[in-house]
Amino acid sequence: MSPRPKALFAMSEEHLALLFPAPLLRRLDTLADIDVTLVAERFDDPRLPLADTEILLTGWGCPPLDEALLAAAPRLRAVLHAAGSVKSLVTPACWERGLLVSSAAAANAVPVAEYTVGMILLAGKGVFALSERYRRDRAFTLAKIEQSIGNNGRRVGVVGASRIGRKVLELLAPYDLDLCLYDPYTRVPGVPQASLEELLRSSDIVSLHAPATPETRHMLDRERLALMPDGAVLINTARGSLVDTDALVAELKSGRLSAILDVTEPEPLPSASPLFDLPNAFLTPHIAGSHGNELARMGAVVVDELERLTAGLPLAHPVNHDDLDRVA
Repeated sequence: MSPRPKALFAMSEEHLALLFPAPLLRRLDTLADIDVTLVAERFDDPRLPLADTEILLTGWGCPPLDEALLAAAPRLRAVLHAAGSVKSLVTPACWERGLLVSSAAAANAVPVAEYTVGMILLAGKGVFALSERYRRDRAFTLAKIEQSIGNNGRRVGVVGASRIGRKVLELLAPYDLDLCLYDPYTRVPGVPQASLEELLRSSDIVSLHAPATPETRHMLDRERLALMPDGAVLINTARGSLVDTDALVAELKSGRLSAILDVTEPEPLPSASPLFDLPNAFLTPHIAGSHGNELARMGAVVVDELERLTAGLPLAHPVNHDDLDRVA
């Protein structure tokens, strides 16, 4: 690889300025030969210098890197992805070529974990239910103690020691919470491990951070949701397919559980979904991940990875083919 390898952006052009603001573009220009005005949204664009491209800087909207693309880009050696999952992007042909693949998933984990921690603390304080009650009654009694709320010793169960799950546990560590974890593959030092059933039975708040795989589809079905104690809160910032929506709606309609959902199945929800009208369902439109100025954090990871490549160092955030079945 040359000292200044030929690089190419491949993503939706609308994201470029947020991912790579001017300071990052200036730094990028010192590391690679790249036309910062050229963004590949499809690979049949005749303007693209595919024959010379050594590194693709990819993001949301990048087409799959299929055999046709690899044939047109014989010098391609690395894919640096300025987003999270590469599953829809990297094809078997990429692994057969032996491409180096990097992802900014660790950077994208930060805002998801921050969102989750905020929701856990607000849920433990009873904010959502009490806000609805205040809105309905337009009054409250000063100095009345709400006996069922508070975060001192509240048990929080985290399902999945993914990057996000581990970051959530890290951010929650300073609080006076009772943490536990379910993950069949990974242990986190200092955090007690529990079976999924035990975690559901014992947790006041359950936060989902598992990947969407055939094994995890509807992992919270009717039977497992029924294990959660009365008054418990379910938080899902992972994938909607982890939860049986009909079963969750039934629990919410009963008033037994509450839910904070940034992701759903289907997504977006149909306008007639009962989730919109249930007072114990707090919905946000898939905003936990990187938005706005948070995208620059992912762009910075890509530029850091490019600097490592040009210096002959290993990638800091490699994606390995064997791990794809267990990650988002």
